[in-house]
Amino acid sequence: MIPHHLAIIMDGNRRWARRQALEIALGHDEGAQNLKKIGKLVADKGIEHLTVFAFSAENWKRHKAEVDSLIALLKRFLMQETEELASENIRVQVIGDATAFDTDIQKLFDNLEAQTAQNTGLNLNIAINYGGRQDIAHAAMKLAEQMARGLTITPEKAEWALKSHLMTQELPDIDLLIRTGGEKRLSNFLLWECSYAELYFSEALWPDFSEQDLNAALEEFSSRNRRFGGDTILRTVG
Repeated sequence: MIPHHLAIIMDGNRRWARRQALEIALGHDEGAQNLKKIGKLVADKGIEHLTVFAFSAENWKRHKAEVDSLIALLKRFLMQETEELASENIRVQVIGDATAFDTDIQKLFDNLEAQTAQNTGLNLNIAINYGGRQDIAHAAMKLAEQMARGLTITPEKAEWALKSHLMTQELPDIDLLIRTGGEKRLSNFLLWECSYAELYFSEALWPDFSEQDLNAALEEFSSRNRRFGGDTILRTVG
């Protein structure tokens, strides 16, 4: 059994760099390279959706030099990898508040999505300047505005109505969430979508997270009984 939707909190780039006596920026760069490798492995395994946490809404609080290096890495990644992602039949969607970035980066986001829109392979969702609480709060505000203008929602439709305003409205719920780096928390990532996700915490720092680590997480997932609050064990893909 494999997950239909896999999410990864790619944690540990900074600690990896410190252990190697390298600049923090090089840790983030190594993490970006590992995303390419793990993304290909995920696609080969037949997993349909992969969502990764690249830059959180809280990451702006870090030192300006690190934030600047992250944004420079993001820009470089978008410029260098769009063509390869398109050629590998990967469809990319960026989720998060892109308006916080300069217009040149916003155009790169748009170009990446446009260049890969017709692809039919892995759906890669990159969360950038994203926060789960912020997304839910923004969706609630939009829904409240519609209701103030006369929209009527029955209790049975309330959950659907709120989800339809989330940035992740087109994504299925998370089946398996992997967090690397040894930390054991969600860090405001996909709070709505993780309601019934299986959680797996890896001690490997993200740049060191390997195919063996991925296989271990998937094997653990396949052994779990998923009842979603009921009595019947539900299976996903595989």
